[in-house]
Amino acid sequence: MRITAEISLYPLQQDYLPKIEAFIREIHRAEGLEVRVNQTSTQARGELRDVVAALERALEAAFADGSPQSLVVKFLNADLPIGTAPEVDLLG
Repeated sequence: MRITAEISLYPLQQDYLPKIEAFIREIHRAEGLEVRVNQTSTQARGELRDVVAALERALEAAFADGSPQSLVVKFLNADLPIGTAPEVDLLG
C-alpha cells in the first residue's frame, strides 16, 4: 500500500536546526521514497513499510542523544503528488 506522510520534528532546544537537518538527511537516505522539504514540514511518499522504516531509523538517530524532541506525523492512505502544490479554489 502506498502512502503519503507529512513529518515535522521539533527539537526542544536552542540550536535546533542541525537536528532537523540530520533528521531530514536520514529520511532522504531511504530507498524507494519520494521526499520533499518545505518551510514547515517534510513530505514522504512510498510503500507503507518503507516510509515507516525510514521514520523509525531517523527517529532512533534523532533520539539517540537523549535531548527532548517532539515528532508530529500525519499518515494518509493515499499516494498524493507531493512534487507540485495543490490547487484549492477557496473563492469558488
